[in-house]
Amino acid sequence: MATNIVRDSDVVELVNPPRFDYGQKVRSKKYVRNDGTFPGKEVGEILVKKGDVGYVTSIGTFLQQFYIYGVDFYELGYRVGMRGKELEADEPEDEGDLASEQTGITTAQAEEA
Repeated sequence: MATNIVRDSDVVELVNPPRFDYGQKVRSKKYVRNDGTFPGKEVGEILVKKGDVGYVTSIGTFLQQFYIYGVDFYELGYRVGMRGKELEADEPEDEGDLASEQTGITTAQAEEA
């Protein structure tokens, strides 16, 4: 009987540096369900929803092949291990907006000065 299971057996992420850094703000690209390794939650229960935001608190490896990122989803109150392909960087929308937030000066005020 043939199966259509997609495996990443030919992918070795560890030949490259990790995609994300410690403390980096990331966003989940997928729903993540408990596979039985998360205590206090039922198997199959959704742990993280697509779009949830967290911070990378640890970087480990799995099967000497993949990076596993420990992501603290502070609003949910717990940390979940996730693969890099399940995450994306949550960058500020516009660097100019970030600079004006930090200085308290709007773009119009900066142009007048």
